[in-house]
Amino acid sequence: QVQLVESGGGLVQAGGSLRLSCAASGRTFGAYAMGWFRQAPGKEREFVATISWTGSSTYYTDSVKGRFTISRDNAKKTVYLQMNSLKPEDTAVYYCAASAHFGVASRQAYDYWGQGTQVTVSS
Repeated sequence: QVQLVESGGGLVQAGGSLRLSCAASGRTFGAYAMGWFRQAPGKEREFVATISWTGSSTYYTDSVKGRFTISRDNAKKTVYLQMNSLKPEDTAVYYCAASAHFGVASRQAYDYWGQGTQVTVSS
């Protein structure tokens, strides 16, 4: 069992930056690939980024490439999402999730989820 708690969301102007954190507890954090997803009002939850067990490999959805960076600190059992050059269309609830498989964008591959943190980007 893995418990995940996100933090760092908030209100930011377009072009600004935020860093989200996801703290894990429970079973070995390093045994899981980690991902970030987001869900805007009235839309499906969508994949944003994922990072491998050691942090050596990452994968992003096209709309955030070059603007977002996923990273992890296994000693702190924390995964991060640095978001730069934010746009109003990035507004959503952001969720972190844990999976036994790396490189998968499907929600069904993720076994554990946090409660989400709201990110609002004003124009």
